[in-house]
Amino acid sequence: MRIQSAAMASSSSSSLPWSLALLVLLAMAMRRAQGGFVATKWSLAHATFYGDDSASSTMGGACGYGDLYGTGYGTNTAALSSVLFSDGYGCGQCYDIRCSGAPACYAGSPIVTVTATNLCPPNWAQPSDNGGWCNPPRVHFDMAKPAFNQIADWHAGIVPVMYRRVACAKTGGIRFQLQGNAYWLLVFVTNVGGGGDIAGMWVKGATTEWISMSHNWGASYQAFSCLGGQELSFKVLSYTSQETLVAYAAAPANWVAGLTYEATTNFN
Repeated sequence: MRIQSAAMASSSSSSLPWSLALLVLLAMAMRRAQGGFVATKWSLAHATFYGDDSASSTMGGACGYGDLYGTGYGTNTAALSSVLFSDGYGCGQCYDIRCSGAPACYAGSPIVTVTATNLCPPNWAQPSDNGGWCNPPRVHFDMAKPAFNQIADWHAGIVPVMYRRVACAKTGGIRFQLQGNAYWLLVFVTNVGGGGDIAGMWVKGATTEWISMSHNWGASYQAFSCLGGQELSFKVLSYTSQETLVAYAAAPANWVAGLTYEATTNFN
C-alpha cells in the first residue's frame, strides 16, 4: 500500500516544480521511515447497524474490549465481517466510512471513523444478498447505531458505503489490561495507535528473558509463566505494518489482575 501511495505521489507531482516534487517525495519517505500508517484507497462495501441509540448491546464483543466507554472506544464502533475480522487480528483497526449512492445517505456524504471492536458472524441460513450480509467473501460493517446514524437514515437498514483503512489516532500510550494469576498472564491490549492491530506479543519480567505470548482470542495474548511480583515489559508487533514497539516497565512489580496499565509509547 505504501509503495502504491509513493507511486501515486510521484505521478501527481510530475507537474510540480522539481524542488517541490522532491520535497513531497522526501516527506512521504520520512513518514514511511518513521512507521506512520498510510491510509488505503476507498473501496466499496455495505453497512448495517445493531443495537439501539444507547449502543448498550455493542459493549464487550469478540475483541474483548469490555466497556467501550471505559476503554476509550465509545460508540463509533463496528463489527466486521469475518473477511476483515481475520480471526481477531482485525481488532482495533480504524476505518473511514461514508454512505454512497442510496436515497438514505445524508447530504454531503459525511464520513464517520469507526474502530473494529466485534465480529459480525456469517448467517448461513440466509443468502449473502438477503440477510447473510456478513457471509464470506463479503466485506461488511455492522455498525453501532449511533455511528450509522451519522451517515444515513437508520430506517434503510442497509446501505452501500465507501470505506478505507486509516490510522488510529490515540491519546497516550498502549494500554495493557492484565488478567490471570501469578502463573498465567492474560493481557488485553487497547488504545493501539497506527494500524490499531496486534500480530504478536512478548512479555519480560524483571528476572526473565523475553517470553513469547500466544494469541488467546480477540485482542488478547497469554503467557503460561510465573510472573507474579515482577515488573513487566511488553513487546508488541503490529499486524498491518509489522513494526515492533517495546513498552519497558509498563506494569509495576505489584501489578494486580483486573487493572489496566498504560505504557509511555504507542504506534504512529
